[in-house]
Amino acid sequence: MQTIRVETPSAKYDVLAGSGLIQTLAPRIERIAGRLPRRVFVITSGPIWALWGEAFQASFPDSPIVLFLEPGEKYKSLASVEKLLREMARAGGDRGSLLIAFGGGIVGDVGGFLAGIYMRGIAYIQVPTTFLAQVDSSVGGKTGVNLPEGKNLVGCFNHPLGVLADIAVLGTLPKRELRAGLMESIKAGIIRDRALVRFLEENADAILARDPNALEKVISASIRIKAGVVNRDERENGLRMILNLGHTVGHALEQATGYKLLLHGEAVGWGMIAALSIARKRGAITAGQFERLENLVHMYGPLPPLQLKAKKVVAAAGSDKKNVGGVKRFVLPIGIGDAGVIEDLTPPELEAAVSYMLAQAAERPAK
Repeated sequence: MQTIRVETPSAKYDVLAGSGLIQTLAPRIERIAGRLPRRVFVITSGPIWALWGEAFQASFPDSPIVLFLEPGEKYKSLASVEKLLREMARAGGDRGSLLIAFGGGIVGDVGGFLAGIYMRGIAYIQVPTTFLAQVDSSVGGKTGVNLPEGKNLVGCFNHPLGVLADIAVLGTLPKRELRAGLMESIKAGIIRDRALVRFLEENADAILARDPNALEKVISASIRIKAGVVNRDERENGLRMILNLGHTVGHALEQATGYKLLLHGEAVGWGMIAALSIARKRGAITAGQFERLENLVHMYGPLPPLQLKAKKVVAAAGSDKKNVGGVKRFVLPIGIGDAGVIEDLTPPELEAAVSYMLAQAAERPAK
């Protein structure tokens, strides 16, 4: 069991990563929260609950009230939030209630947002069930939903009381979901940890075969990287922006394809290819580093093919929420293990990088 501490100006909590946490949830939550509230809500999806609901409930003296969110990015919406809020109100939720977000990144984002706005804020716990959620989205307090105009445009910073990441649940994760989640670990290594990049390169077979020791190493290293960045920049005023490597183009791809073609991690994978192309042309990385990192992204693919026009992707990138006051901010790697934010990226540079990425998508179709 790995314990990683998150300490920001507004919150302090532990992230636990290991096997067997689902079977001991209630006593662990009781230790974290001080007691089990009278009303415990669980937000989850139907497929996750069908697989793990029985094990989840087994440790609770009284069954929690289950709230279901339909799977899929299109349900990460204000309409879903209103529906869930009304269900909580009808079930007698009050300010002393506890919400547990039990699912992937969408469930975690919506659950954290629900907890942040219901009765002006109730306590919540993250229990992520996908690789991506365990290494990235469950940590750091970012919550929210999408608008038709862009991804994650409505939300708030709201940290959980704790995060319990059970590696055992990854055994039922579809292969595509695992590979997509690993893109966030590749990102973490590129921006902060050369040793993680090397481990991902040298242990791909064990990681993709879900070897518990290999997975625990990657998950704990990824969480430590994110926690370290969040501890220094909780509200994304500076350093934390580097966690968005690949996300400007990635979010644009999701929007341009109607949130139907790509998993989030797959979009980030393609977005990193675009960012690497810009970094190579600007001299932030060498040709050798570019080839090495691009190969690493494809090693954990295959990424889905794309049939898009570069101009459409560039236009969608204009709504990226890192942009402030008309200034377009973009994250680039600096060598391997460091990254920075530039504010002088030109539209032709971005279009050229997206065109290169789309050419890669045509040459490397998904299997």
